[in-house]
Amino acid sequence: MADPTGFLRVPKVEAAKRPVDERIGDWREVYERQNPHERAGEVAQQARRCMDCGIPFCHSGTAGCPLGNLIPEWNDLVRRGRWDAASDRLHATNNFPEFTGRLCPAPCEAACVLSISEEQTGGSVTIKRIEQTIADQAWLDGTVEPQPAAISTGKSVAVVGSGPAGLAAAQQLTRAGHDVTVYERDDRLGGLLRYGIPEYKLEKSVLDQRLAQMRAEGTRFVTECEVGVDLSVEQLRARHQAVVLAVGALRARDNDVPGRDLAGVHLAMDHLVPANRECEGDGPSPLSAAGRHVVIIGGGDTGADCLGTAHRQGAKSVTQLDYNPEPPGTRDESLSPWPTWPLVLRTSPAHAEGGARHFEVAVQRFIGDDTGHLRAMEIAEVRVTRDAEGRRQITPVGESLEIPCDLALLAIGFEGVEHMALLDGLGLQLNGRGAVPCGSDWQTDAPGVFVCGDAHRGASLVVWAIAEGRSAAHAVDAYLMGESDLPAPVRPGVLPLAVV
Repeated sequence: MADPTGFLRVPKVEAAKRPVDERIGDWREVYERQNPHERAGEVAQQARRCMDCGIPFCHSGTAGCPLGNLIPEWNDLVRRGRWDAASDRLHATNNFPEFTGRLCPAPCEAACVLSISEEQTGGSVTIKRIEQTIADQAWLDGTVEPQPAAISTGKSVAVVGSGPAGLAAAQQLTRAGHDVTVYERDDRLGGLLRYGIPEYKLEKSVLDQRLAQMRAEGTRFVTECEVGVDLSVEQLRARHQAVVLAVGALRARDNDVPGRDLAGVHLAMDHLVPANRECEGDGPSPLSAAGRHVVIIGGGDTGADCLGTAHRQGAKSVTQLDYNPEPPGTRDESLSPWPTWPLVLRTSPAHAEGGARHFEVAVQRFIGDDTGHLRAMEIAEVRVTRDAEGRRQITPVGESLEIPCDLALLAIGFEGVEHMALLDGLGLQLNGRGAVPCGSDWQTDAPGVFVCGDAHRGASLVVWAIAEGRSAAHAVDAYLMGESDLPAPVRPGVLPLAVV
């Protein structure tokens, strides 16, 4: 039974962060490392704030958690000190809670009943912090063990892509008894978890320990293999009875303004990938921000990742531009009523580390020197409107301003799945959103070929990737065996009310 009045006696406390001067000097996670017993005690107190709310919107698939995590149940187990049972309950719906506990923006907290009136309740339950602590405590206690299948089905499945969607699908299918091989074109596994998310948000040792568990369960991994190039589609189909496409949506949106071709203007991933490779020991990044005036175009999570990375590389100055108006500090019920994802100003730990942040401002042109290198940027205040067809119109207002800039990073989102030989070989076409379409059973127009994650829904949250990977695994298992006992938390075409 939950503690129905715990939130009245226990104030909301977030995890403590390391001092800014300390954390920008290394790549370790930004949060303080506590004694496990002290941390468990603090988090158990926070779990007491989970009230007996009757209808827990936190695990609703549309407004709250797409995975359907049974949050009140494991909150109550934590409150009572039953960490092993809490881990079992959490892992029953989420393959990788150590990832979501660090990276998910927590739509569950926005949908928490306590967030309806934060002035009276003190705010939502710290669900994300509790989730991460359950996962970390389980690894520390040694209760996260390999779960190999008891019986082999003799069926072979290929998963193309090793991001969170592909890994979730692979783990579920391996545990169902299938012979699963994951193909990854990069030299290391993890997709955006490996090379897109900075080390200070997800230390890669956290990823590696989960990959070790999957190997022990029987999942096979092949790196530096681009399917359609290094392995033909014909060979892939001959080896496997089913294929899961989890190739992501990495086709970056560009900004074709004057001066875009100058040296020093790059896409965000051109900056983040080599920074992560440097943390892996591959040598210094060729695109370091050290000693440079950096301007980041884009106000989302990718822009914040570039911001924190530039701080740690020793940038001379960092400026982040967002053409949207500055959001309100608190939820506006007329714009985003509870329990939907609120339109509010979000401040990541990277924003607290320094740099300037400007809203309703956009680049007008890049300015180069005599050698063709970027030296400055012309910016202007803008207003964003929509035309009759709903297309975004960005109109400059007032005078332009020139600011110093010798490294510009475009972090303005992704347009969809990259054009690749694999899709051509399978005869698949992208839809209007740049994604791979599928039917109600996650199967594409190519028989026996399924899709999940960002490749299906467009660039989205890690929690949606895992949810779709689990659902696609259910569909593949049913396709191969006639029926499936694997869970399927979401359906194709179901869009969240909580949209980031």
